[in-house]
Amino acid sequence: MNFYQRSLLYTFLLFIVFHVTAQNNSDYNIKDHYTKTEVDIPMRDGTKLHTTIYSPKDTSQEYPMIMQRTPYSSRPYGEGQMRSKIGPNEYLMKEGNIIVYQDVRGRWMSEGKYDNMRAYIPNKKGKQFDESSDTYDTIDWLVKNVDNNNGNVGMWGISYPGFYSVYSLVDSHPALKAVSPQAGISDFFFDDFHHNGAYLLSYWRATALFGYQKDAPTTESWYELPGLGTQDQYQFFLDHTPLSSLDEYYKEDNEFWQQLKDHPNYDEFWESRGIIQHLEDVKPAVMVVGGLFDAEDLYGPFNEYKKIEKTSNTYNILVYGPWSHGDWARESGRQAVGNVYFGDSISTRFQQDYETKFFNHFLKQNGKGALDLAEAHMYDTGKREWTDYNQWPPKNTVSKTFYLGENQELTTQPEDSKQEFVSDPEKPVSYNNEIKTVFTPREYMTGDQRFAARRPDVLVYETEVLDGDLSVVGEIEAMLKVATTGSAADWVVKVIDVYPPDAENYPETMDHLKMSNYHMMVRSEVMRGRFRNDFSKPEPFEPNKKTDVNITLQGVNHTFKKGHKMQIQIQSTWFPLIDLNPQTYVDNIFKAEKEDFQKQTHTVFGDSAIKFSVLKK
Repeated sequence: MNFYQRSLLYTFLLFIVFHVTAQNNSDYNIKDHYTKTEVDIPMRDGTKLHTTIYSPKDTSQEYPMIMQRTPYSSRPYGEGQMRSKIGPNEYLMKEGNIIVYQDVRGRWMSEGKYDNMRAYIPNKKGKQFDESSDTYDTIDWLVKNVDNNNGNVGMWGISYPGFYSVYSLVDSHPALKAVSPQAGISDFFFDDFHHNGAYLLSYWRATALFGYQKDAPTTESWYELPGLGTQDQYQFFLDHTPLSSLDEYYKEDNEFWQQLKDHPNYDEFWESRGIIQHLEDVKPAVMVVGGLFDAEDLYGPFNEYKKIEKTSNTYNILVYGPWSHGDWARESGRQAVGNVYFGDSISTRFQQDYETKFFNHFLKQNGKGALDLAEAHMYDTGKREWTDYNQWPPKNTVSKTFYLGENQELTTQPEDSKQEFVSDPEKPVSYNNEIKTVFTPREYMTGDQRFAARRPDVLVYETEVLDGDLSVVGEIEAMLKVATTGSAADWVVKVIDVYPPDAENYPETMDHLKMSNYHMMVRSEVMRGRFRNDFSKPEPFEPNKKTDVNITLQGVNHTFKKGHKMQIQIQSTWFPLIDLNPQTYVDNIFKAEKEDFQKQTHTVFGDSAIKFSVLKK
């Protein structure tokens, strides 16, 4: 592993494993307040999971336990080696809680075989196990064996640890009282590695983290990130099209790469690994947390909350802030995503007023008394202020539909018109217009879309300058009427806030950009056209036939302010965020040949609609 690879891997693990913050904890030394114990807890099948327990040195009282299960390591390992920060935030750390970290089955110092997004087994018998039973067995051991615990357990986790937090809600242990899944992965066909069936090529390098098995418990990494040999990620993946050319980097011993290639459709393999469908009759209190600009796990939190609301009679709230992936776990003072600034100390406010209150209420106060937290605490990313709703999505809305009219206009009536563009797989539209290598994308979620608006293969539609605020909440429905000269196509819809000419720059704005007329992406999504009717049964397009393609864009809470414009962009490539569609139908794009990739002409008809829910004035 060269220096560049080591640096990327270290940076990724530093964030995912430790969720380090910019807060100054120099006045608080963990070793002065906590003792650390490492134990191997036996599961029902005899497999031992390595678990690290931080217990307050003050033993004059009992404490709840707050646990995180992770595939990213519970390091540092060894006597006397301690983290500089533990728990969900510094306030819960300083107040005193028993904080527990566990390496999940098959990872790092735990025994067993790792299964990426292990499938849930209902009605388990005997020694059958899954992540639910591993969590249950761990909690059962902890409450019986850890000194000075009060019998109440909480769980939290961000991203993949968030998935394990969601999993803990299924067949939960009676001692599990409060769970906060944060940016929790819910289904790899809609989070991270796929969006509506389109493969997210930008996460290809992360396949190294999840695809290799280790031989025995270890404190050292057993995988390496593949080097690209260039800083130009766009060119690297263009040179490695079709996807089969990437086989030189991942061989058969990378199980996840083989699974991705063998399961291009939403078959039983993917469906069984989804966790949302199993969220029935949830008992613990839940606080779902997400970032409105989370490029990795935007689908999961919204849908976890929605499913629990529908199926369970438990305390269940939702918090979404102006954050990229995991921003709420650290504090930089000024909260910005890419070029756009949103406010000061936003993460600190969440940690103090929501996260700490939530866990204390259910773990220390046994759920007694009032808990003054909103049902849905949502940041308005246009007004730059928090909004509280008594349900999500809120009821106080009206439906507003725009149509994709002629002359780049968003109209209020459907038109008998059409717009065409040529989509060339050899010259795909970039997702960020930046020539650099990133491990996972983040900043593009608020990125300036002017570069795309000025390409001939991107259709643009926008309103006149708004004469009043327009507050959009909840999901956005794109109901496209399209056609293609080929038999396959992807469809990308972007909702954009066009700033006025007098908009001032932020300190975070890149030097070569200006906020004057900035095209801020508010929400975007892709649909792999073959899955327009069924994710498990792909089908080609009939060339030149007008066809419905419906796309749900994840929820927003955004006010398009007076003096701004709303814009919609439609395109068919989004590279290398997603892989290239050959535009000629093949059964498995992972096995497409070079000659399958063909230039095609796509058409968008004027009765295509974009439907919003708008707050009543």
